Amino acid sequence: MGMITTQDGTQIFFKDWGPKDAQPIVFHHGWPLSGDDWDAQMLFFLREGYRVIAHDRRGHGRSSQVGDGHDMDHYAADVAAVTAHLDLRNAVHIGHSTGGGEATRYVARHGQGNGRVAKLVIIGAVPPIMVKTEDYPGGLPIEVFDGFRQQLAANRAQFYLDVASGPFYGFNRAGAQVSPGAIQNWWRQGMMGGAKAHYDGIKAFSETDFTADLKAIEVPALVMHGGDDQIVPIANSALLAAPLLKRGTLKVYDGFSHGMCTTHPDVVNPDLLSFVRA
Repeated sequence: MGMITTQDGTQIFFKDWGPKDAQPIVFHHGWPLSGDDWDAQMLFFLREGYRVIAHDRRGHGRSSQVGDGHDMDHYAADVAAVTAHLDLRNAVHIGHSTGGGEATRYVARHGQGNGRVAKLVIIGAVPPIMVKTEDYPGGLPIEVFDGFRQQLAANRAQFYLDVASGPFYGFNRAGAQVSPGAIQNWWRQGMMGGAKAHYDGIKAFSETDFTADLKAIEVPALVMHGGDDQIVPIANSALLAAPLLKRGTLKVYDGFSHGMCTTHPDVVNPDLLSFVRA
């Protein structure tokens, strides 16, 4: 575990496990969580002999609860600072949800042409853009995200409990096998971070347009998405993002939720490994 200080004075926490000469895999977590959300994947890849790294986004987890810089440009620059500090080469970057947007922007703007990035994976990710626009009329209305902000400001603790126990893992579906531990762990991670960062982060994950980033990515990329994702609907995300990637592959998991890395690591992890090794 470690901590770096970025150029604007923000402290970014990161975990770095495994052989330093092994191929690195960098994990980018979703909103409003932390690097801990990747436990099942980090332990899996550690056993396979890889070096695994996960950071806490600014304002999230154990990183500084700064009042500004909660946008994709800063998120990607913070990742660049971590990768430069660790001098990571030939890394595979794996991002979930908001972290998928962060990883996409990092690879497009910081990770190519310098030997740092080998491949990209985005899972249940927000690109190309979540909110409804003229270019993406199938997006979600801005009122949806205004509602998120309202609920967060009114009672963040209850809002996070509702998200984790309902749509995030698909626990609101009939016949779902509900995991109280997963719900509590999601809530724990969320409440570790700062309310300001999470509030501002809603704009970052919903209104950022990643179209140009996706088109600029040259490395092989895998787009994974749950067919029953209630948080980032597949029709306006993965199905549009994958064709924009020069070397993109789309893999859809029928019936899987947004949180499929936690609910189905037995399925997700081997598929990730196959892509990394290919």
